[in-house]
Amino acid sequence: MSDASSSRFQQGMQTRRKVLGDAHVDRAQASKSAFDEPFQALITEAAWGHVWSRPDWSLRERSIVTIALLAALGHDEEVAMHVRATANTGATPEDLREAMLHVAIYAGVPTANHAIKIVKQTLAEMEAAGAVEDAQ
Repeated sequence: MSDASSSRFQQGMQTRRKVLGDAHVDRAQASKSAFDEPFQALITEAAWGHVWSRPDWSLRERSIVTIALLAALGHDEEVAMHVRATANTGATPEDLREAMLHVAIYAGVPTANHAIKIVKQTLAEMEAAGAVEDAQ
């Protein structure tokens, strides 16, 4: 099991909170059990403490790439979660539209069509909550 005091874990938790928001991370932390605690430590260190914390790409750029990859792989819940996180990363609805065009070409039109529905629904929910402006 990971050491929660490691610098990679601490950096990961900071980045995770910056991207996903305190409420999301607090819910994940509160719901973890002995079964999934090693998984939570892994994603905090590897995904958030390493990949998302690297300096070469902005959070916006990482957000766009992540959403495109998740959409291409059909990870619907994760797509919606990361679309919600765009309120923190700076990725715009226009960025997401462009990413979905790439998904259509490189992962298939039906895959992109399905992901676009998720993106649109999530953006509409965010707009209703005042967290995003409608894409033109």
